[in-house]
Amino acid sequence: MKPQHLLLAVPIISLAQTSDAFVTSSKTQTFVGRTATSSDFVALNGASHLNVESHSSEEMPWRNSIGKSDHEEPLLYMPFWEWQMEFMESSLSDLRPDDCVTSEFGYKANEDKKARIVNRCFRSNEYRKIRMTYYDAGDNTQVFNSVWYPDPKYNLPVLGIDLLAFNRKKYLAIVDFQPIYEDEADHATTYEHRLKPIKDTYESLKGRMSSKFYDETQFFSQQMLFARFEDEDVVERDLFPAFQRYVKLHTQILSETIPDESEKGQSSVLSRQRAYDTYSAERDPATGLFCAMFGKDWGESFVFDFLFSMSEKKEDGLVIPPMPGAPPSCGGNPRSAVRSGGSPGTPNRKVSQEKLVGVGGPLPVSR
Repeated sequence: MKPQHLLLAVPIISLAQTSDAFVTSSKTQTFVGRTATSSDFVALNGASHLNVESHSSEEMPWRNSIGKSDHEEPLLYMPFWEWQMEFMESSLSDLRPDDCVTSEFGYKANEDKKARIVNRCFRSNEYRKIRMTYYDAGDNTQVFNSVWYPDPKYNLPVLGIDLLAFNRKKYLAIVDFQPIYEDEADHATTYEHRLKPIKDTYESLKGRMSSKFYDETQFFSQQMLFARFEDEDVVERDLFPAFQRYVKLHTQILSETIPDESEKGQSSVLSRQRAYDTYSAERDPATGLFCAMFGKDWGESFVFDFLFSMSEKKEDGLVIPPMPGAPPSCGGNPRSAVRSGGSPGTPNRKVSQEKLVGVGGPLPVSR
């Protein structure tokens, strides 16, 4: 049985196109800081032509961190957010936001602990849901997560992206076409052979997850981009262009796939997307972080009702493993965190460090 994937997809492009994509267009913030204009906020926040209501504290892209930072560019993954927004607007048909921006999950901040989270959701003719999440706590924690669910008439993997930085010293990145079936061939279109040339380009993103403890037969592919590193240069040099190529390829494959308009086919796809959501919600250790920062009720509702909105809750509750490389407040059992009124406490059962999940989906960790 082969591992299945996590997050993300991109079209295959030439080396020349790759270099162009790395530079990015004039709309997109580069890794060299610049001053944002009002048009940037309109174009990249989706606050105008996409009819997203916005408030000053919620506007995206942010330019400054809510937390303490010793870096010129405190929001490490904001260029990923900006590029994705621009790409969606230029490449997807009938792109429109849903109402999450005006819900309780659109924006949340803890001013005392200097942490905030913003979420945006979109849909298009091609995708049932595209969720974007950015968590900012200064140099302490930076996270960008996005999950792309194809419209159920397309029997294709979910595109997932999970990028994390802790103390600007430890980094974890995953980008994958997450198979919703155990067998790649059960999808309408196979894709791993098209991901392989991209992955082969980036040695730093060829990490292997440990299979000793993690169930690698669910929702992971052989061509998952995985990296655990301490050199921040990897983010700009390798991760950013690889991310772009995977995203583009996912939309390209979707455009080449014949839609299945049958009720049976779409019901099957939705069932597997629901299984993916349930699997991810039950294993997301970031629940502990959310509960500690924003309260137990909000944190659990956020994971089950928003991050993975099709997930099915179990009555026996959650035990959350810690996030890899994160401060102690990011792991543990959220219920014990709430009882003590502070950081999440120690889990009431042992959970291997290899068994981890990120803000948006499974995060396999190798030693």
